[in-house]
Amino acid sequence: MTSSSTIKTRCSELIGHTPLFELARIGNGSRLLLKLEQFNPTGSCKVRMAREMVLAAERDGKLKPGGSIVEPTSGNTGSGLALVAIERGYQFTAVVDHHASPDKLRAMKAMGVQLVFAEPNGDGPSTVERRRIAAEIAESTGAFWPDQHYNPNNNRGYDGLAAELADDLKGELHYFIGAVGTGGTLCGTVKALRQRGVDVTSIGVEPVGSIIFGGPAGQYHQTGAGAPGGFTVGPNVDMRYIDEGLNITDVDAFTASRVVARRTGILTGGTAGAAIHVALKRLPLVEPNSTIVVLVCDAGEKYLESVYSDEWLQARGLLDETAHQRLHRLFNAYEASIALATQIPLAAGG
Repeated sequence: MTSSSTIKTRCSELIGHTPLFELARIGNGSRLLLKLEQFNPTGSCKVRMAREMVLAAERDGKLKPGGSIVEPTSGNTGSGLALVAIERGYQFTAVVDHHASPDKLRAMKAMGVQLVFAEPNGDGPSTVERRRIAAEIAESTGAFWPDQHYNPNNNRGYDGLAAELADDLKGELHYFIGAVGTGGTLCGTVKALRQRGVDVTSIGVEPVGSIIFGGPAGQYHQTGAGAPGGFTVGPNVDMRYIDEGLNITDVDAFTASRVVARRTGILTGGTAGAAIHVALKRLPLVEPNSTIVVLVCDAGEKYLESVYSDEWLQARGLLDETAHQRLHRLFNAYEASIALATQIPLAAGG
């Protein structure tokens, strides 16, 4: 008979212990690993912090049995909150806009979430308007608003992720790269890693057009990250835990996701593609025998109508075949460097 310890009775019990995948290695021993958070329930790392925000609200008396939750979201946090709300008996309202992936919206609706749409902000996210609506709903109904941008339990929700990385890599983690967004995932994980004694250098990645690193506001199509003009960046974006901040174009982000899919069969979201782009460029520049980990925050299957649609990319001028070819050549060069490294000792000994 199957051990009862292997059979779970709540979906939330499946959160965590996601795999690491080696995407690339070069001849000097450095390697690039992907932390595949799409293997969490709801297909995203955000379910980790959604659970922690709800449990903390229960402990603090902010959520009572039979209560309700409201949160503005681009989808992944919303799906995480939906799962926890189902398990713990809450009603959940997500304030969304049409900048979000349609499949994320469909997933929330499938889980019984009430969707309230903000007015469109051109072709970009309606972040400020979504927050206004959420505050209005919380005020008028008494619903608990976790407010992921300001809730410290967002960051604390990634203690488990840090523990997994530290244990799996035995502390041999030198660079950690990921999207910033609300700040919780990157800053929370890096803080917890350093508290465990892991001397990691962090690189935060944002779309070109996001104001998080102080650049000018502009249009971008990467969802789940970025802060548009007029948005106040919350304290969960803690620059003490971001050693370097980089803005990446939509073309580079989406190209990386598509090339990885062609070479490995793993589909990643666009913000993960931005982080992978940075990591691939950085890999030959770091110290020999370094380990770089990229946080893949969600599943690429949520973006089949955007990142992986030639027609969608072409309509927005984001499909660049030359960029695809350059990235394939980079992968090929890294593979060749391994072959060369293994041949050098033989030549010297001959």
